[in-house]
Amino acid sequence: MHDNRGGTLVIACGALAREIAALRRANAWTALDVRCLPAELHNRPERIAPLVREQIRAQRPNYAQIFVAYGECGTAGQLDAVLREEGVERIAGAHCYEFFAGPAVFAALADAEPGTFYLTDFLLRNFERFVVKPLGLDRHPELKSEYFRNYRRLVYLAQAEKPGSIERAREAAAYLGLDFEYRFTGYGGLGTRLSALATSTPETPAWQA
Repeated sequence: MHDNRGGTLVIACGALAREIAALRRANAWTALDVRCLPAELHNRPERIAPLVREQIRAQRPNYAQIFVAYGECGTAGQLDAVLREEGVERIAGAHCYEFFAGPAVFAALADAEPGTFYLTDFLLRNFERFVVKPLGLDRHPELKSEYFRNYRRLVYLAQAEKPGSIERAREAAAYLGLDFEYRFTGYGGLGTRLSALATSTPETPAWQA
């Protein structure tokens, strides 16, 4: 990342890094810089808000605008409280499932089957790392029936169409003993919001206006 005084910095969840990089390349968003926090923070959501605040304060002198690409992500309101105090916006939505699928589609999916386990491209790529191993299913596969007893289906929300992805997602559903559903979302609200940021960077930082 380069010093981009006057541009926009996106502080993002590491689970969105590849998707944001793809959008930046495809659209040549040269005025948009990205700094990702570790995706593993999803296992420690209480650490997200303090680390986001730390990044905002460290990078504020260098950018006209800072934006946060995190959902609420299980922070129990802590992230939104920090962002209000710092005068920084985040992408709308409780989590990446909602802003990829869109609020209406996600609400319909949740209403149709509350017991739904969601996969994104990131979670599909890292299924072992973020699902199997943290839950100990590699060591104790018998725990699957306990962990997922209230789930009925797995919905794969795909951001990009890649060979073999649907088959791998279907295998993940079978591994967990769940029905399978596929939805292609593209980049959803993430792409829309970043596009708006990339094309409308303010000359004066919001916190100095």
